[in-house]
Amino acid sequence: MNKKTGWRKLSVAALALCALLALAACSKKENTEQSSNAPTESAAPAQPATPIDPATAATINGTVKFDGTAPKQSKIDMSQDPGCKGMNEAENVVVSGGDLANVFVYVKDGLGNRTFDVPKDPVVLDQQGCHYHPHVLGVMAGQTVQIKNDDPTTHNIHPTPKDNREWNESQPPSSPAIEKNFAREEIMLPVKCNQHPWMKMYINVVKSPFYAVTDKSGKYEIKGLPPGDYTIAFVQEKLGEQDQKVTVAAKDTKTVDQSFKAAAE
Repeated sequence: MNKKTGWRKLSVAALALCALLALAACSKKENTEQSSNAPTESAAPAQPATPIDPATAATINGTVKFDGTAPKQSKIDMSQDPGCKGMNEAENVVVSGGDLANVFVYVKDGLGNRTFDVPKDPVVLDQQGCHYHPHVLGVMAGQTVQIKNDDPTTHNIHPTPKDNREWNESQPPSSPAIEKNFAREEIMLPVKCNQHPWMKMYINVVKSPFYAVTDKSGKYEIKGLPPGDYTIAFVQEKLGEQDQKVTVAAKDTKTVDQSFKAAAE
């Protein structure tokens, strides 16, 4: 073997070694992102909360309506798992007497650079009857979401975010609650169960405590707002987002209603 041929073989071997190392690194990164394990996400260091004078705090409330003939909630076949008992219906559009439930309402704009304390108490997401409770959840960035399994079967919780870290984690019956948080603001972050394909819900991660989810009567209430001009967003998983501008003075209570029409086929 001459000297030139030897160098060529060494170069080929070096390139092959680099390719193997790069492949191993990619595989490790993918496994880290797709598996569970890390209990929390790293959030930015907390800034001191901006004081709000409670004597000036305002309230916004209202009712969200569905305009038109409400779609019939489809029945869900849960027979694949004997541990899933009872009736189950899709919750993508829940209307009762024209009132629209499960609409996430939040202050989208107008708070400026104000910062807020992250609540120490967790919000709870329960799995019962092979069903998520609640179907739409609000939480502040960095706040703990405590996930329970009250079913006699194993679930696999799998958020599929756009702006936060994706993870999935199995939770057998009677196992301890799983605690997670989300570092970045994200609206209508989908969550599914890999074991039961009909199980879906949405987590809404926001930077302020000014949010609510409409109840079965379509009602919501947001308290404690400082006086100001705000954009209020109403977000529904199938019907999209609608915004309204509102100005509140000190101690105001204003009613801001909203309605959604059926999505075009």
